[in-house]
This record gives sequence, structure tokens and C-alpha cells, in this order.
Amino acid sequence: MSDAAERFDPTVRAMMRTNEENWDARTPVHLASRFYGVDDRNADPARWFADYEWADLGALSGRDVLHLQCHLGTETMAFAARGARTVGLDLSGASVEAARELATGAGLEVEYVRANVYDAASALEGRQFDVVYTGKGALCYLPDLNRWAETITALLRPDGLFYLAEFHPLFYALGPSPGPGEGPELLLRHDYLGGRGAMRRDATYTYTDGPAVRGATECFEWMHGLDEVINALLRAGLRITGLRESHELPWPRWPDMVRTPGGWWQLPNASPRIPLLYGLLARR
Repeated sequence: MSDAAERFDPTVRAMMRTNEENWDARTPVHLASRFYGVDDRNADPARWFADYEWADLGALSGRDVLHLQCHLGTETMAFAARGARTVGLDLSGASVEAARELATGAGLEVEYVRANVYDAASALEGRQFDVVYTGKGALCYLPDLNRWAETITALLRPDGLFYLAEFHPLFYALGPSPGPGEGPELLLRHDYLGGRGAMRRDATYTYTDGPAVRGATECFEWMHGLDEVINALLRAGLRITGLRESHELPWPRWPDMVRTPGGWWQLPNASPRIPLLYGLLARR
């Protein structure tokens, strides 16, 4: 950890190092999981995207695209497949190494960089991009959204597009993964709003199938409400140009979810219609 990340207080720095170790330990479990299905050479990397994301992003061929907090690069590769000059950045060295191998195996040209997201501007040596993308489980690992938003601004070219596709704070409040003894009921189990500091999680088992994580099984998460996200981006000088809330997820979080025509999952029609994912567009 260096540069911008080192400016956090020692307690928060230690939490981010713990998260890095946990994601290193998660990587082999995720690589072997049915959830990611990386051994399926016929799998379309675009399956992780909703149709509205592609509509919002527009044509990507020939554009410079940066994917922050990219993990295994399963989504990053979809940008390269659409003709973008693509860079993926992640905190975990194990994830970056795996992502490079997966992209090479798929015949896709993707540059991967290992760095804390707060150090992205320096790690990328001042390079700027037409599109910066992040989300689907990324923001909960960030302790400070104001510094994050400033990093986004520094990474974008003038009029560049920032796209955030993230799990809704309500989804997190309901519990993104069933805890011990938790049933399928839609109950508020966690905070929607931030402000209470980090939450320690036991990540012995992650959101995928597969065996227990070995070694570093502790992680820390921070809650962020929509107001915190939006105001951080505005303070950093970005212009919010769109916001979507969606009732669909790319995998079945609850056992009674049903498949949609687009291949994603939603609650049954008899259940409340609630936001589970959101897409936010902003420009520099």
C-alpha cells in the first residue's frame, strides 16, 4: 500500500490490508466455482451486464476503458470483446494474475494493473480514459467515497463517462449473502446508510459456491447510501447525467427468484418490487 492509500489512518490502512489478503485467499475458490464458470470457454462475458448497461455505455470500439476493482476480470473482458482498449485494476495480486491468464486464454488483449483504487491515478501514471467503470460489489470495500470520487475525476478525460453499476444499498441492508441461521425472508438485517464505520465480516464462505476460504477469512465493509455516492461525485466535479434502479440481479440471491427473459433473476411477481441494483452515469 502506498501513496494515497497511506494517507488513511493506521486502523483503516490495516483494514484495507486485511481485505487485500482476503481477496487473495478468495481467488482460488472463485476460480474453481460454478458461479464464475471460468472453465466454460463458450460463456459470454457479457452475461454479467444488464441490457441497460450496454445502452448507457454506448459503442466502446476504439475507446479507452478502465475497470476499477475488477477481481477476476470476468466483466473486464467483455469491454475488450467489444473492441475497447481495456485496462483492469484490482487490489489483489492473486486476482490480477488470474485475470491475466483468463484474458490470454480467451484471446483478448487486456492490460491488468495491481493497485489500491485510491492509488489508481499514480499507478496508471496519469493516464486518462474515455470510460471508467466499476461496481457490483465494489463500493462496500471503500472507506472514503470522497477520495474515491476525486480519483475517478483524475482518471477521466474531459467529458469522459463514469459508469457505476452497483448493488443497491437496500440489497445490502437485506443481506447480500445469507448468514448463519438466516432464512429467505426479506428482512432488514443491516444498515442502509453509512456513518457507523467498518463492519467486520467472516468471509470463510463467500458469495460463490465451493469450499471454505483458507487462510485470511476476515474482511471489512463500509455501507454507503445513495446520497453519499451522489454527493461524493458532485463534490469531485462530476455531472450526474442518469440514474437507474433495477429489480433484477445477475444471480439468484434468494431461492424463490425467477429467471427473466434476459437471463437475470427477479423476485416473484407476488413479492414487493424493490431496487436491488442501480446504474449511475456521470461525466467529467
